[in-house]
Amino acid sequence: MFEKNEAGHNKDVEEKHIEDGGIALIERERILEFMREKAYNPMLDIELANVFEIEPHEMGHFYALLDDMERKGQIIKTRKNRYAAPERMNLVVGRLQQHNRGFGFILTEIEEESDVFVSDSDMNGAMHNDLVIGRILRKGGPDRKAEAEIIRILERANKEIVGTFESSKNFGFVIPDDKRINMDIYIPPKDSHGAKDGYKVVAQITRWPEPRRNPEGKIIEILGHKDDVGTDILSIIRKYKLPEVFPKRVEEEAQKIPEQIPEEEKGRRRDLRNERIFTIDGADAKDLDDAVSIQKMENGDYLLGVHIADVSYYVREGSTLDKEAFKRGTSVYLVDRVIPMLPKKLSNGVCSLNPGEDRLALSVQMQINSQGNVVNHEIFESIIRSGKRMIYTEVSDILEHDDEELKKQYQDWIEDLKQMEELAGILKRRREARGSIDFDFDETEIILNENGIPIEIRKAERRIANQIIEEFMLICNETVAEHFRWLNIPFVYRIHEEPDMAKMESFNKFIYNFGYRLKGLSNEIHPHVLQDLLRKIEGKKEERIISTLMLRSLKKARYSSENEGHFGLAAVNYCHFTAPIRRYPDLQIHRIVKEMLAGRL
Repeated sequence: MFEKNEAGHNKDVEEKHIEDGGIALIERERILEFMREKAYNPMLDIELANVFEIEPHEMGHFYALLDDMERKGQIIKTRKNRYAAPERMNLVVGRLQQHNRGFGFILTEIEEESDVFVSDSDMNGAMHNDLVIGRILRKGGPDRKAEAEIIRILERANKEIVGTFESSKNFGFVIPDDKRINMDIYIPPKDSHGAKDGYKVVAQITRWPEPRRNPEGKIIEILGHKDDVGTDILSIIRKYKLPEVFPKRVEEEAQKIPEQIPEEEKGRRRDLRNERIFTIDGADAKDLDDAVSIQKMENGDYLLGVHIADVSYYVREGSTLDKEAFKRGTSVYLVDRVIPMLPKKLSNGVCSLNPGEDRLALSVQMQINSQGNVVNHEIFESIIRSGKRMIYTEVSDILEHDDEELKKQYQDWIEDLKQMEELAGILKRRREARGSIDFDFDETEIILNENGIPIEIRKAERRIANQIIEEFMLICNETVAEHFRWLNIPFVYRIHEEPDMAKMESFNKFIYNFGYRLKGLSNEIHPHVLQDLLRKIEGKKEERIISTLMLRSLKKARYSSENEGHFGLAAVNYCHFTAPIRRYPDLQIHRIVKEMLAGRL
């Protein structure tokens, strides 16, 4: 059941085993299932070991697993050293989401359990986002949430607080930027380290709050005056602990990557350098990870090519670069800068599909008929050379306004763009016909002057060129996911589960006040129903509030090894394949694709 640890039961080794061992993760689920059975009574660790038939040499790992599960609040250890699931002991475990008025909710990870209310007086020193255990004081009902008091804090989330320093005669305090942390941080004079009134600072907590006592801290970084240019962005970076620079060893590994593609690699791949391939991106984009190509076939079908930068060739699994990318997870786009997932040598250099440069790619070619169905497809490793770097606004001006000046600049590509517009329209109509939900929320764009000061806030445009690329990436992601579903080999799907019916019923009651209702609401709901509602409210004054509440009533999309479909897109198969420069799951999927192409799966 558990791998033998030849080094004995060293705690670090045990914890590594818990994190890395697939078998241990399976056992974790089995332990939880066992403890949640109605007939279960709290047991000692030795009794649990007997139930699970743990061998003597595996005991250390098993006990380490129980300790780890207790630390994470998955199981509870009683005063008599017996273990049980929290929900069987009138307890609830989860993250505390606090309101700026003091009360909060414990958000659980168990789907059948709803959030639990915690009053200000029952916080007992817990702060926003802490992992906590709460004792249920009052059971929930149809019209009210359960209530609890926090009895234990398993993990502190706010070891460092970003806020504004204010000084008084004898001491100072930090007012947190995050309004959900509703306590000021007391700063003794010796720990203010030169911070002045009105300056943004980072305070490290030195003493956690207690009932009727604020937390204490010390200033560890002064970011600048709150009104200075750039201080607000720096505050956001510190608040979310975004890494501004790459570790030296990561940069060194990136710099060793050759600029030129080895000849043997060129010979091994399908050569598409003479194909009509180009990119369409924003004017400021530097990490160009997708390129497209199109041609009309003799039978009237379209041959669409989506060519994605082959980041996995350069970022090898387990390398220093890979570990840093995994840690970052995604690139982060701020108002005045990008914090990339990969060093610029890759993100803006050898991986970016810059025009006129030979680049390695993973290509998906799809034959699509006039109904928008993919009738044939192929996935393969390629080498490409983008013929032109196109800009969203310029392409949109050509297709929407027939701009004569721009048409001269794009004269060799006009036919390609018109064919793409045709195909994108077909794909969009097909998607809408099956019930895909399209939330058309207005997005804002902040314009800065040369000094970094905001001078304009305007509505971000989602024009025809943006929609073309969006449709092509969607169909590519669906095609790759469907390919792997039929192969029935391990894969990472992007899933969006069907909404909780209780939330849908509450939403239906809310929209009834505006004269709307969800048709045919029973034990399940089809995305068509929500799509119809969005059409009815389009342009109405209540559109924004109803759209927002609808979105909040749906579940969050997530990654899964099980293909459960994508409710919002009304798609049976979906994955993230098209953005490996800036999103780690796409990079991982590229590795799976290449393992499959090499016959190693």
